[in-house]
Amino acid sequence: MDKEIRINEAKNRARHIAARIAERTDLRIRNRILSFPGPLDYEEREDLLIEQAAWEHISEVGSEPRLVFAHPLLLEEIPQASLYYRGIALLSRKRVAEIAGSVDSWEIDSVRARVNHDKALRLSRLYNAVISSIIIDNTDWTLENGYRNILAAMGMTEDGAMRNLIGQEAERTIKQRLLEWVFDKNLTTEPQVLKEDTSRWELNGGILMKFGSEPDISFIKDERYAVLIEIKGGKDPAGALERLGAIQKTFAEAPASCKNFLVLGAITDTMEKRLDLLGLAGIFSIDDLLYNDNRWEEFMNEIFHHALRIV
Repeated sequence: MDKEIRINEAKNRARHIAARIAERTDLRIRNRILSFPGPLDYEEREDLLIEQAAWEHISEVGSEPRLVFAHPLLLEEIPQASLYYRGIALLSRKRVAEIAGSVDSWEIDSVRARVNHDKALRLSRLYNAVISSIIIDNTDWTLENGYRNILAAMGMTEDGAMRNLIGQEAERTIKQRLLEWVFDKNLTTEPQVLKEDTSRWELNGGILMKFGSEPDISFIKDERYAVLIEIKGGKDPAGALERLGAIQKTFAEAPASCKNFLVLGAITDTMEKRLDLLGLAGIFSIDDLLYNDNRWEEFMNEIFHHALRIV
C-alpha cells in the first residue's frame, strides 16, 4: 500500500509539473524582456557584479546581454523577469529570499508586485554574480544552457509547490475525517447538521473542539488547552527545520498539563532528534492515518480515550 501511495503521488506531481512547464511562462517573460523599450546601460558592469570574463564570453557567442544578465531597471518594470534570471542562476526562491528578500509575488504573472530600486539592484547583483560564475566555469556556455537551467529551476519550484499542496489537502482530509469520527461516536452535543461556524464544536464533557491554524486542532476544557494536534503535511525535506520551528512555537504556548500530538508528512533524522526533546504524547505519519485504518483508530483512541477520556 505504501509503495502504491508513493507511485500515485509521483504521478500526480509529474503531471502537475509537466503541465506548468508546458505553459511556457518563461517564453512569455523572455519576449517581454526582449521588447523592453529603450537601451539598458550595462557600462557599470562591476557595480552590477557582472564578471568581465563572463561578459566577454557572451559577446563572443553573440548573446543579447539582457537575455543573460539582470538589470535593475528591467526588474522594476517587469518583476516577473525574476523567474527568468533566477532560473538561469539555478537559485531557489527560498535561497533568494535568504539573501535579497522574497520574490514570490514578483514571479506571479497576474500580480503587479511593488518594486523599489534598491531591491531590484540587490536581486540583479545576486543573479549576475551567480550567472557569471556559471558562465566562467563552463567554457562552452551558450544561451541554450541558460534556457535549460530555467526549465530545471521551474521544475524544482513546482515540485516544492506540489509537495505543499499535497500536504495541505492531507491536512484538510484529516480534519474532516476526525469530525466524521466524532459524529459517528456521538461525541458532540450539537446537531450533526450544517451550521454557520464549522470550526467550533461542543463535545461531551464540556470540551470545545476547534479547527484552526497553529494549533490546527485544539480541545479546550475549563478554558485551558487539554489536547493540541499540530498537522504539518509538507513533504519537502528542505522545509523540515522551518516546520520544526512552527511546531515548537505552537506547543511552547500550551500549559504543562496539555497533551500534544503531532501529525507529519515527512520527518528528517535531525527533526526526529529534536522532536524527542519535546515530550510529545504521540507522533503520527499522515500516510499512516489516511491509509491505515488500524493506525487511525489508534490515533483516535490516544486522543479521545487516553487524553480526553470521553470514549
